[in-house]
Amino acid sequence: MILHGYFRSSAAWRVRIVLNLKGLATDSRYQHLRKGEQLSPEYLAVNPQGLLPSLVLDDGTVLTQSLAICEYLDEVQPDPPLLPSDPATRAQVRGFAQAIACDIHPLQNLRVLKALAGLGQTPDQTQDWARTVISNGFDALERLVEDRPGPFAFGDSPTLADVCLIPQMGNARRFGVEVRWPRLEAIDAACSALPAFARARPDVQPDAE
Repeated sequence: MILHGYFRSSAAWRVRIVLNLKGLATDSRYQHLRKGEQLSPEYLAVNPQGLLPSLVLDDGTVLTQSLAICEYLDEVQPDPPLLPSDPATRAQVRGFAQAIACDIHPLQNLRVLKALAGLGQTPDQTQDWARTVISNGFDALERLVEDRPGPFAFGDSPTLADVCLIPQMGNARRFGVEVRWPRLEAIDAACSALPAFARARPDVQPDAE
């Protein structure tokens, strides 16, 4: 398999975590987001959206969108599972993950911040926007899991919820958000102690800057 990513892409970060948890290896290709390499004709032939990550399977099939890729990997390599067996809890895990991947992350990603700058927003204003989006989202996430047993978001093993949360915690710190959510911080600490999460960090990737 070939994984197209970028060290600081939180969506690619999610997939790296899952690959590590599943013990699956890939070849890596890097598309530098700030240089616009994801919009090159060569990469658009792989993923017409020009987004990261993309996973190219051994037979040439291309998978896009990080949550779809993560669930594919969970289906072909079920151990350890990313989703609980109970249908209601499984839906809650997916809801938590989608709150990040669909509601928080897209509003503070590079494309949106560039669009805001193009509308005349100053760098300080775009950074304030990102911090506000993340903080409001984290307020809700904290309430969703504050009464659940840990150490992870939904119990004693990582799920898709944790896979999405940890990169978003990284984004929060990068944007200078004051981290003030004790349950989310505890989940972050528990995940960071696992080699699968540690090896997926942006700063240890070959293309890190």
